[in-house]
Amino acid sequence: MLVLTRKLNESIKIGDDIEITVLAVGDQVKIGINAPKHIEIHRKEIFDLIQQENKQAAEGTIDFLKNFKKE
Repeated sequence: MLVLTRKLNESIKIGDDIEITVLAVGDQVKIGINAPKHIEIHRKEIFDLIQQENKQAAEGTIDFLKNFKKE
């Protein structure tokens, strides 16, 4: 993991297209992310839920196809 220190209004770049800026510092840190629209950006807990739902949906599809084949 790369660990960087940034102050208020300072940024980091990821590749050519993504910039993360520190917008506020206090009890929490507020960051702004500039990225192309085709790049999805989620909080980690939301990303994990999406992954879990996708896995469950895929397993349901596999079960459906297995049962469909038996008929």
